[in-house]
Amino acid sequence: MINYLCAALILIDIHIIMEDKYILLRKHIEKVVHLSDEEFASVSKYFIYERFKKNEIIISEGEKVVNVFFVLSGLLRLFYTDEDNKQHIISFAMEDWWETDFQAFYTKGFATLTLESLEETDVLSLSLDNFEKLCNDLQKMERFFLRKSIAGHIGSEKRILSFLTLGARERYEYLLMQHPSLLQRLPKSLLASYLGVSRETLSRLFS
Repeated sequence: MINYLCAALILIDIHIIMEDKYILLRKHIEKVVHLSDEEFASVSKYFIYERFKKNEIIISEGEKVVNVFFVLSGLLRLFYTDEDNKQHIISFAMEDWWETDFQAFYTKGFATLTLESLEETDVLSLSLDNFEKLCNDLQKMERFFLRKSIAGHIGSEKRILSFLTLGARERYEYLLMQHPSLLQRLPKSLLASYLGVSRETLSRLFS
């Protein structure tokens, strides 16, 4: 009897935890569009909860990309590895952000980028099939994803322009202004790589 009771309590705890995770998703979506309880219940069915260990490779170069990830907690790194085996960081994704190899995801192609968890990371994953079904079933979600896509495109343009027009210190200060909590969570070696400077140059920026 005690074992059955313990099992029941564990199931209740898991259910409560999962509800909390989906609440985070709802709050994120409702920054753009409002959803009724019925609409969100429909939306949530398309997502799958996953947890990744620290330093786990989630997407490897050359493999099919089948999911986009909404980060509930933790930190992801998306990077490209060149012919000399040098890694070039494309982006980081922390709580309330989306990440994947978007080109491979939308084209049903193979990854040219690698996605790695820098911390233990909880996500809600959405497959391309479910993404398309969700947008077809609920026009609000199509509008939501369009807004997120536009915001991501603008963010990428700003980063490219920062490399073309700003010095190392200015790029660091811009990142500090935009995402101060992110800087506190990154090893200096990764931060230097993202800013396009050497570790020594980054140390001088901190001094």
